[in-house]
Amino acid sequence: MSPRKIIHCDCDCFYASVEMRDDPSLRGRPLAVGGRADQRGVVATCNYEARRFGIHSAMATAQAMKLCPDLLVIAPAMDKYRLASTQIMDIYRDYTELVEPLSLDEAYLDVSNATRCKGSATLIAQEIRQRIVDTVGITASAGVAPNKFVAKIASDWNKPDGLFLVRPEEVDAFVAALPVKKLHGVGKVTADKMHRLGLQTCADMRSWSIDRLQEHFGSFGARLYDLSRGIDVREVNTSRERKSISTEETYTPDVPDLAACLALLPELHQHLLGRIKRNKAEKFVNKLFVKIKFSDFQQTTVECVGYAPHIPTYARLMETGWARASRPVRLLGVGVRLGDTEVVEQLRLFDDTAPEAIARIVDDASTA
Repeated sequence: MSPRKIIHCDCDCFYASVEMRDDPSLRGRPLAVGGRADQRGVVATCNYEARRFGIHSAMATAQAMKLCPDLLVIAPAMDKYRLASTQIMDIYRDYTELVEPLSLDEAYLDVSNATRCKGSATLIAQEIRQRIVDTVGITASAGVAPNKFVAKIASDWNKPDGLFLVRPEEVDAFVAALPVKKLHGVGKVTADKMHRLGLQTCADMRSWSIDRLQEHFGSFGARLYDLSRGIDVREVNTSRERKSISTEETYTPDVPDLAACLALLPELHQHLLGRIKRNKAEKFVNKLFVKIKFSDFQQTTVECVGYAPHIPTYARLMETGWARASRPVRLLGVGVRLGDTEVVEQLRLFDDTAPEAIARIVDDASTA
C-alpha cells in the first residue's frame, strides 16, 4: 500500500490571533485571552510576545501577570472564534471529506486520495494556509507526514506561520532524534522519570523491549514502543464521539460548606440542561457525575448510573464528594456521561429502579 498523506493544520495562538486581527493596536505587545486574575481565571491562549515570558495556556492568570506585569488579558469572545472556526473547517473540507477536528482551529486531514493541487499534500497544505490568511485573516502552521503522530509533531516544527514536511523515507531518522518529551501523552512527570532511566530521545527508547517499557510505564509502554519507531496506524476519524457533557464554575471566595454548595446546584443544573439540549444528547445519557475541587486543590469526582440529570441525584453525589474532605470548595461541576443509544435504551427498558437511584459510586479522587 502507498503511504498515507496526512496533514495536521493548526492556527497560531488562535484566540489571540483573532483579537489582534480585529484590533491591530494589540500587535507587538504581550496578550493573553482568558479569565481575570482576581477571579482565579486561567490563560486560554496567548500570543508569542507573551510566550517569551514563559506564559502558556492553562496557566493561572495571576501567575501570568507576575511573569509579565504588562500582560494585557482579554476575556474570550467565543461567538467570534466559532465564526472563524466555521470558515477554517469549510476550507479544510474543500480538499477532503476526511477531516478530524481536534479543536475550533485544529484538525487532521487525510489527503491520500485528494485531487486538488495535483494530489500533492505539501501543495494542499500551502494553499490551505494561504486561504486561511486571505479568508480569516490569521496565520496557520501545518505538518505533512505519512501518519497522524508525525504530522502533529511536524506542524509545530516551524511555528508560527510555517510548514514542515516529513517524507516516508525520513520518518525513521526524524523520530529517532525526537526528545521523549515530544511524545503525545508524555508530561513533565513521565519525562522526568524517563530521563532518570536514561531515556532522552526516541533512539534511546528503541533499545528497550516492549516488556521492559510496560514494566516501567504500564499499558502506555506498548504505545511508547510504537511511537519511538514512528509507528501510528490510527486513521483520520471524521466522527469523533462526545463522551461527556458538563459545566463547572470556579468561585471567589471559596464556597464555605455543603449547604452553600447545594444552594449553587440549581444554577449549575440549568446550565447543564441547556448544553445537553443543544447537543441533542438526552437519549444518550447513562451516568451522572459531580466534580469538586477543594480550597487546597484536592479534587474528587463522584458518579453513578443514571439516565436523566435529576437534581436529587446530583445533591446526593455532592454530599458524598464533599464529605471526602469537608472543607471550603473553589470549584463545582456537574455533568453526564454518554453511551451508545441502543445500550442505553435497553438499560432503561429493563431497569425498574427510579432514574435518580444511585446504583454505583465511583471514586477517582486526585490531587490537582
